[in-house]
Amino acid sequence: MNPKGTNRSVKRTKEKLRNGLVELLQQKPANNITVREIADLVDINRGTFYLYYKDVYDMIEQIETEMFEEFNEIVKLNALEGEAPPPVMTDVFSFLKDNADLCMVLIGPNGDLAFVNKLKGLVRDRCLYYWTKIYNAKSTKYFEYFYAFFIYGCIGMLEAWLKNGMKETPEEMADILDKMIMNGVKALEE
Repeated sequence: MNPKGTNRSVKRTKEKLRNGLVELLQQKPANNITVREIADLVDINRGTFYLYYKDVYDMIEQIETEMFEEFNEIVKLNALEGEAPPPVMTDVFSFLKDNADLCMVLIGPNGDLAFVNKLKGLVRDRCLYYWTKIYNAKSTKYFEYFYAFFIYGCIGMLEAWLKNGMKETPEEMADILDKMIMNGVKALEE
């Protein structure tokens, strides 16, 4: 058996480990989590854990790398073409919904601020590119303010959506976000 392969058994085991890690991160920071705790929680032996990861930090890094690569692909593959809301917003909210448990942990008190900042940097670069392209902005004088407003608003919306049980679809959330970005407080008039 190839322990690094992608067969169903490996995927199931890694998914169990991921779920165990998320459950523990909801309770305490990563530096207080042991391999034994994760293994016991998901009912596997520690040797199986070590087939895939060197330690808890390696596991977190691999999970974050996979998430970042998937998020990056979503952002890169979607071009903003003046549609409202842009398809990228729906795809991003779908990605967030698919990874809701991990997203809650990452933006929570036991999350990884460096990872969140890496995602913010990616979004910032894409926003700057599209903002200057779509709106033919010659100056980026106010971009940092716009971006700060945008990203912290998005994080707040994400937190509220996750905490409220994701009742709205990714499409509805993309539409709400688009209206708030484009119309500000006027979006509440609907």
